[in-house]
Order: sequence, then structure tokens, then C-alpha cells
Amino acid sequence: MSFSRRNFLIATGVAAASTTVLSACSSGSDSKGSSKVPSVSGAKTMNIPVGTKADSTGPAPEVTGAVKGGTVYSLDQFDMDHLDPAQIYVSTEGAITRPILRGLTGYKVDDKGGATLVGDVATDAGTMKDGGKTWSFTIKDGIKWEDGTDLSMDDVRHTFERLFAPFVTEGPRYVQQWLVGGDKYKGPYDGKKLSSIEISGKTITFTLTEARTDFNYTLGMPGYGLVNKKNDTKEKYDKRPYALGPYKIDSRSIGKSMTYVRNEHWDPATDSIRNAYPDKYIFQFGFQPVASTDRYIADKGNDQYAMSIFNEVAAERTAQVLTNASLKKRVLTQVDTVTYYWPINMTRIKDLKVRQAINWAWPHQQLQTIRGGASTSELASTILSPVTPGYKDFDLYGVTTKPGGDPAKAKALLKEAGKVGQKLVIAYQQSDNAVKQAVAIKNALEAAGFQVVNQQVDKTTFYTQIGKIDNGYDLFAAGWSPDWPNGYSVFFPCWSGKNIGDGRSNYAQLNDPSVNKAIDAAAKIADVEEANKAWGAIDKQIMELAPVVPDYHSIRNWMYGSKIGNVIYDAGNTCVALCKLYVKK
Repeated sequence: MSFSRRNFLIATGVAAASTTVLSACSSGSDSKGSSKVPSVSGAKTMNIPVGTKADSTGPAPEVTGAVKGGTVYSLDQFDMDHLDPAQIYVSTEGAITRPILRGLTGYKVDDKGGATLVGDVATDAGTMKDGGKTWSFTIKDGIKWEDGTDLSMDDVRHTFERLFAPFVTEGPRYVQQWLVGGDKYKGPYDGKKLSSIEISGKTITFTLTEARTDFNYTLGMPGYGLVNKKNDTKEKYDKRPYALGPYKIDSRSIGKSMTYVRNEHWDPATDSIRNAYPDKYIFQFGFQPVASTDRYIADKGNDQYAMSIFNEVAAERTAQVLTNASLKKRVLTQVDTVTYYWPINMTRIKDLKVRQAINWAWPHQQLQTIRGGASTSELASTILSPVTPGYKDFDLYGVTTKPGGDPAKAKALLKEAGKVGQKLVIAYQQSDNAVKQAVAIKNALEAAGFQVVNQQVDKTTFYTQIGKIDNGYDLFAAGWSPDWPNGYSVFFPCWSGKNIGDGRSNYAQLNDPSVNKAIDAAAKIADVEEANKAWGAIDKQIMELAPVVPDYHSIRNWMYGSKIGNVIYDAGNTCVALCKLYVKK
């Protein structure tokens, strides 16, 4: 998922397989303030299993030492483009909505950040029949909306039927593509129902066009959070969704702030995932990383009670913070499964040699330095992260041998193509650090013979804009992690020609018949090892076409105030676990 969409993984076709996320180090893990850098390629494997019915039964386990009360603040760069769950496909939007939105399934986080798939509003993580073509979920008793009305089966059906409405353009498309009859269904607003969704008592059953043994993981995505039918305001729901979680939206000033207060109708006995310690969350937007980091370092006033969803330690402050023992105690450091990359618009840059030249010219090392050095990332030569099942180590464009780029080789390729002076329009997000990186990219590509035009795009709407078919850009910053534990959720959404369209995530608009065929074939392989080999081979197959420049695999460093307790990682949603925080007395 973009900004990293979502970041955890499972081997194909098994309910409880091994995934490789995490665990480099956590907050306060190094009391001496060592500057030892965690390794993405050396990260350990983690297991994200399917939990039992008992695991799905609330309340969530108490956090040791946690107390109720107080206000948590945030210091972040930008507001959210979407809050309607059907439109959520960016990890920051998923992270900020965990306290207010609930789904059929979700991820239960332990005190070390490990995750288990459990039933959220469902009594368990689902029952599979017909090899995975049929899935059923039974809803718990006692679940209420923020106005005190019961979650109804009409709400549950409506949630999935409205995914087909024309105004839903930005969220995941898996359910729409897999439900029988979904190719012709236009949504519920004309009174029509989708026959592949059946309701019997408190049980909802989905009939799929193909066997999906991982469908319960798919439904754990924030994009499949439940929607209140009576209060469905269609497009306007994006600004003010109805809450099922322990908090609800109290006020919102778009672009500036958003406040959550307690949802008095939430019953912790129904929720095995969320704790609700703070009385209030006040999310504050408009802070560049240097500004937020300096405020965390100063640790004054309300900033002592602050954390960030997006903002990490600023590149300019990385050495200062990570080598200082007292400051480093307030940093959550986490190896992530995301690969950040720069898709190349295949509808505009059609010549393979031009795309290869971009890859050869790329200033990987310079960009890493601007980001804060090896403490923040590892250089990438592949689409899959080293912590992803199926990862295959290869380097087609000299990232390892010439990490600063090879302008001579790039220019030679441009000459062969007759494209010296090729114009490139590059889109990047608005931030101080992004501007520095954009300058480095422009200089490197112009040294290789390109003519470069850099264009800043608003951070809040960035993915919406680059997700348009006719976006006017040749190259743009993006990033992806598996939507759920499966290689399919990397290669189908991002690289299959079947997923090209406005709001879709095949940003490069790659539509290669051999790649499409390979993705479809790999999705049907039941043997875990063979499936993983296939995904690794597809990675290389795509990179031979050069529709993208893999840039880096991320190591995250989130800083927070001294009076915030239990800042841990949520491996299921790849973010700080907001519902595990508490305010220290």
C-alpha cells in the first residue's frame, strides 16, 4: 500500500505461515545510545498466525503499567486525504483510523509488536469452505455505533456492496474483483443487492470466483472497515465516518487538526484488539520533520504527550538523536517491509533503453545520505523487500557496484536510443527533505543526458494525483508493502495490467502480457516454496522491463514525548499501535 500501503506477509495458501516483518530494535532497547544500524536484509522472520475464537474474545489484554486518562497529541506533516474506509489505501490513513473503525477481522498486537489475525467484530477469523471459495463470518453481540444503535447485518452487507459504487475510487479492489457477480454490480444505491453476499441471522457469507485461502487476511485491511448504512453520506462520508471503535471524531479542521474523544457506546468486552487508555487524541498537522523532531528533543509542555503517525526523526537530526542515550530511549526503531520506489510512466516513456538509463543514473547513495544515512534505509535493487517471502537477491542496474549511479552508462543507452535530451517530468511530495532529494535526482539525471522538470505535489492528495491515468508525470515517488501476507498483494495491485485505472496502484501502468500471465499463474500455486520462487522470478522479470527505479527499503525511527507510554509497533497495520498507548501520570 502506498506510503507504504500495508506491510506484512504470509506464504501463499496457508492460514498461519511465516512472515518476515520486524524486529530490529524497539524503543529504549539500547540504553547506551549505540549507533548500531539494524539490517533490513538481516531481519528475523516473524509468524503472524490465525488466532482462535478465544483470541478473538474481548477485552484486549491490559498493558502493564498503563493508566487511564490524559490526552495524546500528534505532530505530523499532513492531514488525511481519506477517512471513508472504502477509500483508504494509504497506511497513514489506516493507522489514524484504527481507534474509530472496526472490520470483520483485524490484528491483535502483543507487547512486543507481534500480530495475530483475529475476529474483530466477528467472533473469529472466519470459516472457509470449498477450498476457499466460500467464507463465513458471524458477528458478535453487543457492538454499537457511536449513537448507541446496534451494528446491524444490513450495515455489514451495505459496507461491502457500497465498495462497487462509482465514487469509491481509491481503496483496495480485491473484494470487488473476487465476489461472484462483482464485474456487473454497480452498488446498493439503486436498491439492488449482490447475490454473492448472503445474510443468515448474524452470519455473513461471501461466495468468491476463485479460491482465496487468505480472504480473512484481506478483510483485515483498513479498506474493509464497516460503514453505518443509515448515516452513509456517500462522498461526504470521507470527511466524517461513523465510529464503531473506542473513539469517535469530535471535531476536525481539515489540514490543521482532528480530535477524537471517547465513544461511550463502545464495549471493551467485544474488542480483543483495542485498549482505550487516553481520554482524547488531538492530531495536529503542518509540522515538517525538523520542526517536530526539535520539539520532541526539547520535550516541553504538551509535546511531552506527543507522538507521530507519519513524521520520523528528521534526516538532519538522525545522528544527534540516535547517538544520544537519553534521546534514543524515546525512539521506536523498526525494520519495515516497504520498498520505496519511483514508477516510470510506461504510457509516456515507451523506450526500454530510456527506462534502463534512468535506473543506471539513479543516485541511490546520495539520496540515502539526504535521508539520514544507513540508519534510515538500505539501498534497493528489487521490488520485493528482503524481509518479504519470495525475495530474490539480484541487481540489474549496478546499485551495489555503483551506488552513486553510472551517468556514462546511462548516457550511452540514451545515445543508442537516440534520446539524449529526453524530457522527464518528475512528481514528488512536498517536504523539506523531498525537495533536497528532488534536486539530487535532477542533477544525476541531467548529468546522464536527460532534461528534468521537477514538480511538487501536495502531500495530502499525492497518491490520488499520481493514481490518475493521465497524470502528466513521467516519474513519481511511491512505495509499497504487501497488503496482507502474500506475494500476490504486491504484484497484482502494482504490476498487473488488469489493475490499471484511475485510483488504482499500478502507477507505472505496466501492461505486459508475459508479466500478467506469470502473476496469474503464481497466484494459483498451492505449494509455499514454489509460490515464493515464482514471486521472486516475477520481480526479476519486471525489473528487466525497467518500469520502476527501486530506491530503498525503510528503517523507521519514530520519536515521541517523555510522558507517552507503551509506544510499540503494530505489525498487522505497519504503524505505531495507537490503541496501545497511554499517558504517564
